[in-house]
Amino acid sequence: MAAGGEERGSGGPKLGAEALGDGRCSSPDEVTLEVSWVQGFSNKNFGFIGNQTVCYPCGNYILFLDIKTKKTTALQCQTGQVGALAVNTNRGVLAFSDRKLNPVIYIYSFPELNKLTELKGHVQLDYTLLAFSFLGPYLASYSSFPDFVLSVWNWQENILLCSVSQPGVAATSLSFNPMNWQQLCFVTESSVTIWCIEVNHDEHYLIGNPVKLPDGQGSLDHHKDLFFPYSCDEDPYHGPIMPVSAIAGLVGDEAEIFVPRTDIKPSLHPTAHCWTATSDVYLGCKEGYILAIDTKKCSASIIQQKPLSEHMRKVLDTLDYVRREVQKKKGGKSKALQRTVVFTMAFCNEGLYTAGTEGVVYFYHISGLQYEMKICTDVSEPISTLIFSPDYTILLIVTDQGSIYTYEPAHRGEAVKLLNAFSSYLLAADFLTPGDKYCVSVTISGEVQVWLLENGTCLSTLNLDIEATAMACCPSSNGVAVGTQGGQIYFIDITKAEAPRVVHRIFLSEFPVLSLHYDQSGQFLIIRATEGYIFILDARPSKLFQVLGYVVLAGEVLSLSVVSDFKNNLVEVMVLLSVAEVQQTKLEIFCLSSELTKGIDKYVNEQGMLNASAIKKEQYDLEYPLSSAVRLEDNIVYGYCTCAPFICKYDLSKQNIFNDPPVFLSEKRIPSNQFGSGFICLSPNSRWLASAAKGGVLFIYDTSTMEILAQNHCHSHEGGGIRSVVFSLDGKFILVNGENDGPLVCLKWKKIKKIEVKEAAFHWEFLLTMLNRSILDENDVLRCMTEWQFESESTSESLPEEKSKKPPLEPSNAALREDGSLHSDNTSEVSWLGQKTEKVIREETERFANQKKELQIGIEKLHKTIQKMMHENEQVPDIEKLGQQEFNLDMEEQERAEAEAEQEVARVREKIEMEILANCYLQDVIKRECWDSMCVKGRAVKCFHIPCEVKNYPLKERDEEELRTLEKVLHLRKIEAANLKVQKKVLEATSKTVLFKEEEEKTEEVMADDTASCCLVGSLSSRYGADTSILYHQLDLHSREQKVNQIVLLKDIIYKVKTAFNKEFDTVAQQKEQEIARVKERNLRIREILAQLDLQVEVWEPGLTGDEKPEQVLTVQDSEIKVEKYLTPQEREKAEMLAKLEMERHLAALDNERLRALNDMMGGVLEVKKEDILKIDIPPPSFISKPEDEWNDQEKKIFRDYEEKVKDLNEEKENYRRALENELKELEASIQETTENFDKTVCKLFERKVELEKVIYQEELKIVNLIYSLLLDEEVDSREAALHHFLVKMQKEKVKIARTLETTKRKIDFYTDKYDNAIAEDKNLEYGFRKEFANVPANLLNELLELYKCRPRTVMTEIYLDTASHSRGCSASAEDYRDALTRLMKAMDELDNPEHMPNGLDPSVWENFCLARRNKMESEQLVKWMALILAEIEVFLQRRTDDNEKMSSKIEKIFQELTWLQEEKMKLQLNLTFQFLLKQGQVELESTEIPDYADAIFIKKSVIEELNCNIMEQGEKKIASMVECKEFSKGIFRLEWEHKKMRMQIEDLKQKAQDIVTLPITKDRQLFLTMLNYDTRVAHRIAVMEQTLGVMDKVHKKNMKKHKKKIQELEKCISLKEQANYELSLELKEMLVSVSERRHISQAADTQRISERTAKQRYREILKQKHLRGLIEEQEKQLEILQAEAERLRSKTFPVL
Repeated sequence: MAAGGEERGSGGPKLGAEALGDGRCSSPDEVTLEVSWVQGFSNKNFGFIGNQTVCYPCGNYILFLDIKTKKTTALQCQTGQVGALAVNTNRGVLAFSDRKLNPVIYIYSFPELNKLTELKGHVQLDYTLLAFSFLGPYLASYSSFPDFVLSVWNWQENILLCSVSQPGVAATSLSFNPMNWQQLCFVTESSVTIWCIEVNHDEHYLIGNPVKLPDGQGSLDHHKDLFFPYSCDEDPYHGPIMPVSAIAGLVGDEAEIFVPRTDIKPSLHPTAHCWTATSDVYLGCKEGYILAIDTKKCSASIIQQKPLSEHMRKVLDTLDYVRREVQKKKGGKSKALQRTVVFTMAFCNEGLYTAGTEGVVYFYHISGLQYEMKICTDVSEPISTLIFSPDYTILLIVTDQGSIYTYEPAHRGEAVKLLNAFSSYLLAADFLTPGDKYCVSVTISGEVQVWLLENGTCLSTLNLDIEATAMACCPSSNGVAVGTQGGQIYFIDITKAEAPRVVHRIFLSEFPVLSLHYDQSGQFLIIRATEGYIFILDARPSKLFQVLGYVVLAGEVLSLSVVSDFKNNLVEVMVLLSVAEVQQTKLEIFCLSSELTKGIDKYVNEQGMLNASAIKKEQYDLEYPLSSAVRLEDNIVYGYCTCAPFICKYDLSKQNIFNDPPVFLSEKRIPSNQFGSGFICLSPNSRWLASAAKGGVLFIYDTSTMEILAQNHCHSHEGGGIRSVVFSLDGKFILVNGENDGPLVCLKWKKIKKIEVKEAAFHWEFLLTMLNRSILDENDVLRCMTEWQFESESTSESLPEEKSKKPPLEPSNAALREDGSLHSDNTSEVSWLGQKTEKVIREETERFANQKKELQIGIEKLHKTIQKMMHENEQVPDIEKLGQQEFNLDMEEQERAEAEAEQEVARVREKIEMEILANCYLQDVIKRECWDSMCVKGRAVKCFHIPCEVKNYPLKERDEEELRTLEKVLHLRKIEAANLKVQKKVLEATSKTVLFKEEEEKTEEVMADDTASCCLVGSLSSRYGADTSILYHQLDLHSREQKVNQIVLLKDIIYKVKTAFNKEFDTVAQQKEQEIARVKERNLRIREILAQLDLQVEVWEPGLTGDEKPEQVLTVQDSEIKVEKYLTPQEREKAEMLAKLEMERHLAALDNERLRALNDMMGGVLEVKKEDILKIDIPPPSFISKPEDEWNDQEKKIFRDYEEKVKDLNEEKENYRRALENELKELEASIQETTENFDKTVCKLFERKVELEKVIYQEELKIVNLIYSLLLDEEVDSREAALHHFLVKMQKEKVKIARTLETTKRKIDFYTDKYDNAIAEDKNLEYGFRKEFANVPANLLNELLELYKCRPRTVMTEIYLDTASHSRGCSASAEDYRDALTRLMKAMDELDNPEHMPNGLDPSVWENFCLARRNKMESEQLVKWMALILAEIEVFLQRRTDDNEKMSSKIEKIFQELTWLQEEKMKLQLNLTFQFLLKQGQVELESTEIPDYADAIFIKKSVIEELNCNIMEQGEKKIASMVECKEFSKGIFRLEWEHKKMRMQIEDLKQKAQDIVTLPITKDRQLFLTMLNYDTRVAHRIAVMEQTLGVMDKVHKKNMKKHKKKIQELEKCISLKEQANYELSLELKEMLVSVSERRHISQAADTQRISERTAKQRYREILKQKHLRGLIEEQEKQLEILQAEAERLRSKTFPVL
């Protein structure tokens, strides 16, 4: 953000008190401040105020920059920060607004900078946009939140013409049509509106015409009228089609603007616009499109690019390659050249210029809807603004980074940099020693600029490319120190103001630098950093800016003040600290002696920290929290209080201490008259104290009396207030820098006491006397220092002992960027503080290396010993083993690790418990909603053998409200049934008509008699336990209440049907449970049989699945858990105890001798059962092992008995096995039979479920149809209400238009009378001229009449052009009339000159004549003016009439739709949906086409039959009457025919008699009657006529031969001419080739003079040829005349020929 050199010269406006404002003070006669110069930049609201002058806002100022001289001047806004800005070069005025509450628009003239007027509206907060009209004194403004008002002003007369509010619409740009001030282009982030200012003489109206922009794909199809999307369409089945707003149920304004989310397509987003010479608009968009907007039709079209030529494509490829190479050199990613967003554009007669983020200016030559693009220039910076100068010779280019370029389209060169401005906000400014010539500033981005103090000219700029945080100028040299966010200090040599350079850099620490302070002697540089660090450096370049040490203070350092004691050669530093615990502040003061610069080692410790004895600290606790403090030489301290707006004064030499608690009390409190946080600054001579805060007002106090000397509102609170203030050493200048508003303001004293000047000058001279020698020496050292290059050793100047150990300088890592900025990579760099710390650690490591080695050896031995002991511990018995913790030497570390593990376990357990709790809550919610709320749980019944499943109907318990509604509806139906019975009785008593029969049938249908057919009811629910007698008949559902009641009844029927089915389902489910129980009982026997038979067969065991018993899902079985169950310590102890008891019980059972003996002898039983027969085995005899020969008789007998017993036992076993197998088969068959029977039952239940589903769907279909009809009714009602609301709006608008029409007609009548009177007066003046000058001689009177009609030509031409422009649409104003009349009267001065007076005329008569002529011209102008006004009003009337007609058509359309809606509503109430039940095959069609029943009407059969009977009876009666009429009419026709015949005979006889009377006799008839040979005469006449025809035929043939001969001659001539033309075309091509060759030769040889001479010679020859051709044509004409005359004479002389 920098501006170029500012200097007040003759070329620009003078900088005075009126422009910049004087500083106000308590004693204006003594001291005042004025602004010397202002520098700053803002990349918004640029404008050309002249052909060579640009203006832009900056903080509280508007800066004017001369492009040629680069001088700037400033205009100050007295009420705060400048808001919106607009300029009008045509009238030389500018307008800007302030940013206070209820802002004002100020109009100033240029270059005088005089305030012309103030425009005060009703805006509450801020104006965002201002725009001047090119024609007329008109200004448009737009305000921001909360008003959002667009206003049009007549700034000359200070009148608000018209305004319109647009709530919530934030505008981005606003501009007038340069060709027509009655058109405004209003652009927001997503829309464009063309506002038309319609004028009704003295009334103005703003009419908005929104432009429909394409969507993101460039299509215009997404703009649909959703409020009127159809023309009363209707679906034959579903009814009328309603718009989406009616379907959504919206009524009111929301219905008109509602758009469904699916239909919302984002349109293009405008970024910039400009007007064309044809009153159209070009619009740039974020999506990269350029649109052409037709302001008459308010339509937008996308401009497409023409195919690029080969040359242009090569240029683009080359430029793309160059840009990629530049990006690679800069270290960035290479990206292809492509057109991005158009952020700004400017139009001239040649075409359109655009620019955007890529930094390239493009030129578009637009033809129709296509363009050709050319690249004009590339500035390689994002461009924010393009502006043409008023004469269109210079294009101003403003970038986002702050640079300003000028480009001349006529020369097609490169852009020239006008200003290298700031790229960020100013951080600080200071005066360069000696403080009377230069000053230096730095921005947050690290741009250092040197300014000439006299006029603010920018001499040089140095870009450090860092994030700067502080800056200060050295008093002992022309050096500048800059602190950074990374803790680095850059030292800059400015001995040459035009070429600053970095000579050194120190990396102090990782802490950001907060502020830099030099003492007045220039010995020390005190650096304030974060974390309470304060570093002390030697400020002299001769000492290479050596780091002396640092101090660490307990607390946050708020401010720092330095006082030099020249007598004692000391520097006292006062630090203001914040105590966070008690929210107070304290002062710490320490001293720096000059001895520190001679030998620092004895004053600092090993880490570089200054010893307390070297600096002598003092501390004072203050009673108030301060934000800033300064100290004077006499121990007086001033502090800016943060809790209240006042300045505290402390005298440290007095012991003014309050003991409880011990705090230092202030001596005096001075109100500061400021708000917000602030700070104070002391002048070098300690006589002036500057106070600044967020309010932006600078106050100057006298330190002796603390009275306000002066004040200046140089910044504003909107821009964050004042950031820094600094006094010059001589006290003449003050530099004030804002926080976020941008300007750097240099103030100087306008009025000041002489003694103040002398004291400041004396102090300055005193300092210069002391520092003069030092300044010269140190500047010589600065000049000799080489320009800094980044080195790893650059931060270790304070460690000379390490310098000698390091190798020679390595190659530098620093690099100069292409833009001149410094850049260094300090990722591997170590700070000075870090080096000190590393050095201390290294020395300690070297010092204790032996002890460390011994400790490591001892630890290793101890580790081996413990490992050996642990190995031995593993070998001993368990009872002698020690625990692992016994070998842990560091119990504290173990406890710490266990505690961390327990904490982690607790954290994980808590997390898991929370997840479990969340899942439990979710389970509870699901169970409550889906399980507990169901009175009938959903379950299923499955077949045993068939994959068939039947589910019941889950039912929720009906709440009280549903039951009450049902009871109410049932009670209502009973009342209606009773009412129908009463009506029936009444009808029976009164009449026995067909109506009674119909009503009786209706009553029977309502009561649902058993004889009624289910097909008319529409469902079969009556067959499944539902009572349909309570339902309404389907043909009686007309009202909404009936439909709602019917829905309630149908839901009740469905509920009852489902309940009935659920009862059947429960019976079947219980039956299945019983069957399963029986099967289980039989399976027990089957398992016993299988066990006895010793068969390994799987037994079929039926059971209930999860669907059949869903409550199992809610209970988690232990078998479902696959992981090990977690037991708490209590549960674990209980489980162990139970396991121990079980083990003891088992051991006790094993020790029972009786049971053991029973098992050994009898298998554990006392008697053998029949079931155990299969297990019985007869033991063989003991001698069975001997051979059979050795048996004796007894043994053989025993063996035979054994065999018989075995045979008997086997037979018994076989019989028993057969019995068991038969029993097994019977059991299995029984199970199979019972389960199959159950499956049949389930299948029947399934079939019934299918039938019930059909019934339920039938009833639900009725409900759906009823709900749809209700929804359709609601949609129709919503649509009707929305149309009524829209109709009311249209009617109100029509009433307004009607009132406007009435008012306009009255105006027309009024101005018509005035126009007629003006015409009459003008004619009276013309008629009275001769009377007034009757005494003038006739010859002179004629001359006077000619002069009376004479008018000045030039002025009249201009007036006619103005009139033509007004007739094209621009409004005529009273100012235009006065201007035209003034120009005309000035032009008349020349005609009134006596030299135009006729000779011999009396001068007095000439004066009267001139006066009469002026009166006549004024009358003529008045007539024209009145005609213009009348035409303007008539145009306005015609527009309002058209609007009225459009409004009437809209209202008529709304009425038509309302009528259609009412008809549809009635049709919906009568045209009911009737549900039939049709059997399959009942409906048969002869053809495949289904008839169209759209116009069919449902009528009962009895009505049709009765109607047919009546029709037949009436037909027979009609036929009988027709036969009778036929016989009678025959006689009438006969008599009429005879009568007509007789009348015709009478007419024929009369006509014959008349013909006989009036028969004419011609000459031929007379000859025929008189001559005897009449036929001979006729034959003779025919012969004569045939001879005549023959002669005429011969003459015709002769003429045809002549014409054919001429045609042949002409065809020959044509062929010759064609051949000649072909030869000429060949010659022409050759001549064109030779001409083009000669043209190229002429252009190459620069033979302009020869070509001009040749052209003149050829021109003469052409003229000569033309003259000869004219003579030839004249001679040919004369020759033709002579030939005609000769022919005439020959025919006259020889008539026979």
